[in-house]
This record gives sequence, structure tokens and C-alpha cells, in this order.
Amino acid sequence: MQPMKKQTKAYLFTLLAVFFWSTAASAFKIALLFVTPYILLFYSTLVSSIILLVLLVLQGKISLLFTLSRDQLWRAALLGFINPFFYYIVLFKAYSLLPGQIAMALNYGWPLALTVLSVPILKQKLSRVQITAIIISFIGAIIIATRGQIGSLEELNKLGIGLAFGSTIIWAVFWLLNARDGLEPLGKLFLSFCFGLFYSAAFSPLFGGLCLPEIKAVLPLIYIGVFEMGVTFVLWLTALQLSSTAARVGNLIYIAPFLSLVFLRITIGEEIHPSTFIGLFLIIGSILFQEMRGKKEVHAQ
Repeated sequence: MQPMKKQTKAYLFTLLAVFFWSTAASAFKIALLFVTPYILLFYSTLVSSIILLVLLVLQGKISLLFTLSRDQLWRAALLGFINPFFYYIVLFKAYSLLPGQIAMALNYGWPLALTVLSVPILKQKLSRVQITAIIISFIGAIIIATRGQIGSLEELNKLGIGLAFGSTIIWAVFWLLNARDGLEPLGKLFLSFCFGLFYSAAFSPLFGGLCLPEIKAVLPLIYIGVFEMGVTFVLWLTALQLSSTAARVGNLIYIAPFLSLVFLRITIGEEIHPSTFIGLFLIIGSILFQEMRGKKEVHAQ
């Protein structure tokens, strides 16, 4: 495939991923009108596992699952507990307690959480640029959480705010542990969701048990399982493989949170607060600032 055609396809897959991830916040809020966060977790994980299995079969990669070592399976079991099980139950609960725009915007701070956690986990040191980006992002998060009224959290659910922040930490830990280990990405993703589905069923008695969802919830559950958890990750991985550099498609992902606000307004009817735009701009801006300055420092060396 010619380089130009490969890059064009990479952009196409990235934009499709951006579109689907932009609708996730709205889909979460719609589904949570009819089911609990735990039921949402179980059925969306079930749908996603089925979709990923079908993709593995279609790509002729199902045999790779039978070549895994015991250590690789234990690692997959750990990662599956972190994501999707733990991450999504925390995220869905945050969405059930907060306006979609706030839960979504706070969740997009995970790249900064990744930077902070790299210090104790990877023994890395923070540069001045990284510290500046973290401070700017934190200010943005505070603006979002207080709706621009610094020092006031009375109107919002404090547990929801804590869970939204917690989801960024869980996601960052997942990526730090999910380092390159030689496993095929689609197979690794499928295993994580299979284990996540097992944990969702095993722990269900602690959360009221499992039950069939209302008819009105079926479509949102399927949509989330297919486009938030399943196919969209494959689209993103494919875009990374086709692109000449990850940076050429990576920054397009940050269109998603701003599109999410549009979809929340159209589908849910949420009134989007100006403070959400301001705070989100600070969070995304600080992430891009960190990335650009980091690349300049690497080239300068």
C-alpha cells in the first residue's frame, strides 16, 4: 500500500474512533436511565467480548490464544481486573452521579495522571514542563468540578467527583502495566474483556446480582459494548499501525471531548456550562503542551 493511501486510511480510522468515543458519554447517560452501573458493566462487557471474538476469528488470529504461557494468562487476568472491570465500574458510577459533561471532562485528565504515576512506578523524574502541565490541568479540573466557582462543590456529588478522578488513575495504572509484552493487541484486548466479564459475573452478588435489562436499555448497552469498548479500540490500533507516526493521528483524539459536549447537548439536553469548555481547554491544552515540549527536548538532545 502506498504511503499516502496508508496515511489517508489512518486518518479515516482515527476520525471514526473519535466519532464513536465522542458519543460514549451520551450513551452512558442514556443507558444509566434504565440500568445500574453494574448491569451496564456486565452487558456491555459481554457484547464487547463477543465482538472481539468475532474479529479474532475473521482475522484468523484465534489460534494465538492457545499459545499463551501461564505467566501471560496471569498477566491478562490482572489487566482484565483493572480494565474493563474496575475501571468501568468506577467510571459508570461517576456518570450515574454527575452530569455527563463533568464526568467526561475530568476523565480526560488521565494522560497527566499517567505522568504523575510514572514517578513512583517507573522511577522517572518530572521535568519543569511536566510539572507546569500538571498544575494547569489540575486548575482546569477544579474549574470543571466547581463550575467556575472555585471553592464550591456543594451542587455536585462529591463521591462522583472522587470517582471521576479515580478513573483517571485506574486508566493510567492500566497503561503503565500494559507495557509491550509481545502479545498481539487484539488478542490481548479480547483476553482482558473475557477476564473482565468473569469478574463482573463473579462479583455480581455484592452489587445486587444480575438481571435482564429493560428493553429500552438493550440498544444503548449494545452500542456501548460495540463502539465504546470493542470496535473503536480496534479502529484506533489499526490507525496507529497505518500511520507513519503516532503523533500524526494521536492529537486528533483530543477532538473527542469537545464533540462529546455537542452530543450531550443534542441527545441528553444537558446545558453545557462555559466553565466546562474553559476547564477542558486547560486540560487538553496542558497535555498537548507537554507532548510538544517533550518532543522538542528529545530532538534537542
